[in-house]
Amino acid sequence: MDVATSTALLLLRVVVGLLFVGHGTQKLFGWFGGHGPEGTGGFLASLGYHPGKHHAVLAGLTEAGAGLLFALGLLTPFAVAGLIGVMVNAIGSAHWKNGLWVTDGGFEYPLVTAVIAAAIGLAGPGGYSIDHAIQRSASSWHLWGGGWGVFAIAVGMASGVGMLATRRTAPTVAASAGETEAEHRRVA
Repeated sequence: MDVATSTALLLLRVVVGLLFVGHGTQKLFGWFGGHGPEGTGGFLASLGYHPGKHHAVLAGLTEAGAGLLFALGLLTPFAVAGLIGVMVNAIGSAHWKNGLWVTDGGFEYPLVTAVIAAAIGLAGPGGYSIDHAIQRSASSWHLWGGGWGVFAIAVGMASGVGMLATRRTAPTVAASAGETEAEHRRVA
């Protein structure tokens, strides 16, 4: 792989991956203006994820963990699957009803980040990645290419749709969630 392509993939992976780490730590610890497990949990409960705090921790761990793996280019298909899964959830539970544009609270941002993850899953992490370094030293290690990309996209979509299917709305929980949708847009 040439230097320019590897550099471009590194840039995409690091920026998008570290942004996901930031979103995950907002949910887990309240860092970067986040609401922590309690506040995010209240919002997620209002969307039908019960128990809310449990789902906030799960979402935070997935975003932070998959984001870090993505940035490093380590176990790339699994990172891609995790990122796509959380973005499918964000689209389906919080943003779809608002249309496409992010200015209206729509699904533009989670769609773009999911597509970037899918593209990296198909193209591979590039020459400046841990997966590539391992592959050079152990020729049997090869976690990129069309098959792995399709696998990552399918697992991400299936896990996202599966989580959406487990939601159950409870109007009394939504009224007492403590966090508005506008506040969540800063977190999600």
